[in-house]
Amino acid sequence: MSVKDFIKKSVLESDMYNQAISLSTIITIVIDLAVALGMGLLIYYIYKRFYKGVVYSRNYAMTLVGMTVLTCMVTLAISTNVIISLGMVGALSIVRYRTAIKEPLDLMYMFWAITTGITVGASMYILAILAAVIMIVFIFMFSKDTNFGCSYMMIVHYKGDTTGDEVIRHLSNVKHNIRSKTLRGEDNEMTVQLKCKNNNLSFAEKIRSLELVNDVTVLEYSGEYHG
Repeated sequence: MSVKDFIKKSVLESDMYNQAISLSTIITIVIDLAVALGMGLLIYYIYKRFYKGVVYSRNYAMTLVGMTVLTCMVTLAISTNVIISLGMVGALSIVRYRTAIKEPLDLMYMFWAITTGITVGASMYILAILAAVIMIVFIFMFSKDTNFGCSYMMIVHYKGDTTGDEVIRHLSNVKHNIRSKTLRGEDNEMTVQLKCKNNNLSFAEKIRSLELVNDVTVLEYSGEYHG
């Protein structure tokens, strides 16, 4: 028997190459895709609920749902047909993703969606559900920062040499750290990192009322600082 005959008999004439789909296979595909859609919507809700970045992207959140379903589809195709699996590996090997991930946690959600799609595509529902429970508990625990308060960045533009010291005195009851101070003749700028409990920002009004203070900007601080 030649190599050509062996490949034809072992692969091309095997059940893996048969394109006929049984009723049980159709039911499995429908269930897996439905579960993948449900898990993707769960990841979408968790991402939306616990998002702590500056600008929420609804398009990215919707991508998580589609990524879960599409990854499940790829896993189903690979697991049912060896020929498609070889072609899929070759096709996916040339794909390059150039979209920059601005928030570090976005990468975790993306990987969660991909692994959930793979797991559900392999019909390992219990593993996907247990992993989702662990992820939700993890995100919930570390999203609660009530003991330490909320973090903010305050940018103050003022004039005079002693105004900066007056600003710091008004922050005596607030945990703060001076991140930068720029002196431009009479026009000065100070950036201060703050931590406040119960979102109490009354100190900003007091600082703004100072005579030589031009403006005060308070931004929620998500952990990334570019000075």
